[in-house]
Order: sequence, then C-alpha cells, then structure tokens
Amino acid sequence: METVWLREDAVHFGNLILVNGRHPYWIGKSRGNLVSVNVWDRNALLDRYVVKLLSELMGELDGWKEIAAVSGWRSLREQQELYAESLRENGEEFTRQYVALPNHSEHQTGLAVDLGVRQGEIDFIRPEFPYSGVCQRFRERAARFGFVERYPKGKEEVTGIAHEPWHFRYVGTPHAEIMAEHGMVLEEYIDFLRPYVYGRGCYSYQTGNLDIKVSYLEAEKTGETRLEIDGDAAYSISGNNVDGFIITMWKVRAER
Repeated sequence: METVWLREDAVHFGNLILVNGRHPYWIGKSRGNLVSVNVWDRNALLDRYVVKLLSELMGELDGWKEIAAVSGWRSLREQQELYAESLRENGEEFTRQYVALPNHSEHQTGLAVDLGVRQGEIDFIRPEFPYSGVCQRFRERAARFGFVERYPKGKEEVTGIAHEPWHFRYVGTPHAEIMAEHGMVLEEYIDFLRPYVYGRGCYSYQTGNLDIKVSYLEAEKTGETRLEIDGDAAYSISGNNVDGFIITMWKVRAER
C-alpha cells in the first residue's frame, strides 16, 4: 500500500470540482496551463488537456468548420465585467438565469466552454447550438471524451442556471459517461457518490476493456487527509470543491 497525503486545499482542485451558486471557485488556484482552443477562436482558452480531448472529438466530426468556441476561460475581472454589462443591458432576471456570479462561474476553471454555430453574428451569452446536425452529433459523442452538457433542460432547480444547450463542461471519463447514462448533472453526481465510501465500497463501471471503481473520501476538517491506496493501481484523485475527494481506480480487464 502507498500513503498519499492530500493537502487541505486539494479539495478545490481537479476535473470534478463543483462550481455553482453555493460553491465558489477557489481563487487560489492558478490557471497557468491555458491554451487556445483552435487557430480560428484564439481568444477561447481552456486547460491544455481539455483542449486535447476537445480537439479529438471535433476531429471525429470535422466540427470546427461549423462550430465555434464562443467562450472558454474567463478571469475574475472578465466575469465581473460580463455580469455588470448583462445587468445593464438585459436586466436582473435574465442575468440571474444565464450569467453566473463572479467566482461562481465554471468559466473561471478552464474546464468549461460555450459552443455555437459558426456564423456571422454569434450571441456571446446565448449562442445557437441546436439539437440537430453537427451540434447534436457533438452532443452524442461528448461523454466518451469526458464532456457533459452542464445545464440541461429540466435541471434548472438543481443547477441554479437556466437551460444552456451550448455550455459544456469537462469532467473526464468515466464520469461523463456515468452521468449521461443516469441523466445526472454534476450536483447530483457528487451526491450520488457519497454512499460509496472509499475503503468500504465503490461504484463499479465498465467501459471498453477497463474495469473502473469510483468512490468518495471525506476530507479532514483541518489539515491533510490521508489516503491509503494500492501502489500498483492506476488511479486519479479529484477534489469535489465541497467536502472531499473522488477516487477513480481502473485496471485492464483480463482477456478470457
């Protein structure tokens, strides 16, 4: 066994961090690994690894010919300016539905992107991304590459955000696939995993030739959190930005 010590602030790092009206983005996290999504939309920045997966997905569809990256990472200042501008131009009700409060926006994480139909004029806040054509083909393949439609219709009371068919969030695999199969948004997925306490039980999932186990580890209230893990296992750890960590372990299934 290998002992891993997770720093107190590690709960705020990782692909599965929940950022919403109740759980702000931890501003101590530096976003120094940002790159342009593509050569056409240079102002849209995302985490380098997220861009890699998004590019692979778009490559399957030849998607960049018809789809534009409208908005990626935003600094706190940019989010503040966008929120204030929307209040002036669109009013409080519209802004509350479609623009997250500063420090409560997924766009500050570098893990979220707004996509829209590539055309002459694109609405920056509500770009067109229909449930048809290449946009729907993107949506149908998204989970396999670790992306979820973050604010689907019917989940407004859970997410606190209106239906946004253009907003996609990277959570990684197999989490995006599990969420898609169960029809869960990230708030629900975080709660779904709580009973699968690390060391006592796990949620088992199979994809391709991989056997995957996902579990939850509560963070210590103060100080570091101790994790005992099989030193030979392949695993990843993500904070949930709430109260603990999501532990994902996988192994290649033996051929029969």
